[in-house]
Amino acid sequence: MNRTVPLVLAVALFMEQMDSTVIATSLPAIAADIGTSPVTLKLALTTYLVALAIFIPVSGWMADRFGPKRVFRAAIAVFVVGSVACAFSNSLGAFVLSRFLQGMGGAMMTPVGRLVLVRATPRKELVSAMAWLSVPALIGPIAGPPLGGFITTYFSWHWIFLINVPIGLVGILVSGRVLPEFPMQPTGRLDVAGFVLSGLAASGLVFGLSVISLPALPPIVGLLTVLVGVAATVLYIRHARRTSTPVLALGLFRNRTFRAAIVGGSLFRVGVGAVPFLLPLMFQTVFGLTPFESGLLTFASAFGAIAMKFTATTALRLGGFRHVLVIAALLGAFSMGVNAYFTPSTPHGVIIAVLIVAGLLRSLFFTSANALTFADVSDREASQASSIAAASQQISIAMGVAIGGGVLEATSFFTGTALGLDAFVNAFLIVSCISALAAVPFFLLPPETGANVSGHGRRRSGTGDGQAQAAE
Repeated sequence: MNRTVPLVLAVALFMEQMDSTVIATSLPAIAADIGTSPVTLKLALTTYLVALAIFIPVSGWMADRFGPKRVFRAAIAVFVVGSVACAFSNSLGAFVLSRFLQGMGGAMMTPVGRLVLVRATPRKELVSAMAWLSVPALIGPIAGPPLGGFITTYFSWHWIFLINVPIGLVGILVSGRVLPEFPMQPTGRLDVAGFVLSGLAASGLVFGLSVISLPALPPIVGLLTVLVGVAATVLYIRHARRTSTPVLALGLFRNRTFRAAIVGGSLFRVGVGAVPFLLPLMFQTVFGLTPFESGLLTFASAFGAIAMKFTATTALRLGGFRHVLVIAALLGAFSMGVNAYFTPSTPHGVIIAVLIVAGLLRSLFFTSANALTFADVSDREASQASSIAAASQQISIAMGVAIGGGVLEATSFFTGTALGLDAFVNAFLIVSCISALAAVPFFLLPPETGANVSGHGRRRSGTGDGQAQAAE
């Protein structure tokens, strides 16, 4: 496999993933500098997620219409411009608008980057390529908090954004030379009504869930926004059934493999979204650690994510998608539940060991699930599959944070006590149970599912090689 393509894509996605979390540590410094409060400035975090939710659905149409390579490079440019605008913002309004611009670029980078990888990689090598691409998605959110704290403490919060400029420029130049050219796919006119409805649906759910979990606005605002998102979702489903070329082709869910990958991945991602929110909060508010000490502990799971990159291909070849994903989902959910048993007296070495194993299991799960998403999808349908996968990712992560935060609030309310260790125990156990449900849709798949991608069973029969040749 030509590793240059996934590495170039991975660097760009790492920049986007890390930037989306690095700001959380620096909120107080940014708020003081632009004359607002950290709680109010959390709107900037939500604004970024809203921009992702609005523009991810249209990313597939854009890639087909103008070519994925061109759209990917343009997305990096938009993200860099938004980063510069954030660095020079001197008011809340300017910062929020700059984050929205950044989100527009990020909305195109992730799904279009994944699309480039799928079209540039033979199906039998897709797992290995996805392993390289999955690492930044797992490391970025973990590396963000300690890096943000370091830059803000020893330099200035402005460099959080300005550091994206050289990375982005190199990414644009290198991707222009390395990424292959793809012919533009025939597309009809943009489904404007579908774009509006899908944008309202996804942004309503993401914004509402974010407001519920981050009290920058009254919770009733979040609840009403979620209801708007649900209503728009229902309207979009009705619209998509009557439209020949909807912006998101829900007909892909008739594909059993694709449906299992999206549903199972979304359930598991609820826990993955909640844990990076819950762990630092527990370490700082209950254990009394500093933000930097907390960040160094949570960064341990990145080592597990990197280690799994070298073993995912072998695991899938030996066990197949069904067995690997069922085991990874159950063990990964169990590793989330183990966090409930951490106490202030737990040795840091034990915490680090648990987090490394958890990172390894999450990496195995997402490398496998991401590859399975495209296992039975044609190249023509890949752009739609990538958009749907990216949209479901944002919604499920927001849902995880909302559920985790909601359990903390509910525990404090019903016990009448301040936020304590019991609240975190409840939150970790609940989100781990939800993540364990991810094993169900994969367990219902046939054992030979995705053999053309995993290579499982090829030595026992010739079907795998024939399928691989057909897919290529």
